Amino acid sequence: MDMWSGTDYRASIYTHKKGRATMPGTPKLPEGITPADHVPGPRQGEWTYSHYAALPDDGCRHEIIDGVLYVAPPIRTVSHQQIAACIGYYFYSFVTLKGRGNVIAGPIDVEFAPRTVVQPDLLVLLGGVNNEFLLSSHVTGPPDLVVEILEPHTVEHDRGRKYNAYARGGVREYWIVDPLARSVEIYALEAGIYHRLGIFRGEDFLPSWVIKDFTVRVDQFFI
Repeated sequence: MDMWSGTDYRASIYTHKKGRATMPGTPKLPEGITPADHVPGPRQGEWTYSHYAALPDDGCRHEIIDGVLYVAPPIRTVSHQQIAACIGYYFYSFVTLKGRGNVIAGPIDVEFAPRTVVQPDLLVLLGGVNNEFLLSSHVTGPPDLVVEILEPHTVEHDRGRKYNAYARGGVREYWIVDPLARSVEIYALEAGIYHRLGIFRGEDFLPSWVIKDFTVRVDQFFI
């Protein structure tokens, strides 16, 4: 049972441990995002962006938090991508089209510090950008707003490690989108600490601190 939203993600995951029966034909799902201790490179705790950028493409997603390299299979469900597209559309309407900044869809590397590099699902950067930035391979420094859309295997990572990394890195607003609960949690940064503005569902309007006149209901994200 997830302690924040009350959603039991275990109900949607079949077990594959030795000695337990599994449903015939059920694909093995990732159990979580784990430290990539098997990947050749520096010792855990000493990974930097330069090490990360030199990794060969093995089909997996990698992130570094506090110098520890994490790995996750590149699994994003159709629901995940559809929700990301819907949120991105509304962000584009309220941010980009009004000349306030840019909306960037993941995966894109965001380097908060030499030893912390993550890939948000969506991010918002307020203010102008130049051509050099648009041609760069990654974002340096904190976005103004970050969105993570939960998958069963990312819950602990998104609510724990990345939550803390975003707070330390200075992300002003963090959204956690829960497809199973059809909810959006919004956290606003004050004095380096996240304060939850609420968990919003259904016809609730989302009160963004970063996008002041954002007037979108939660149910518009879940078609």
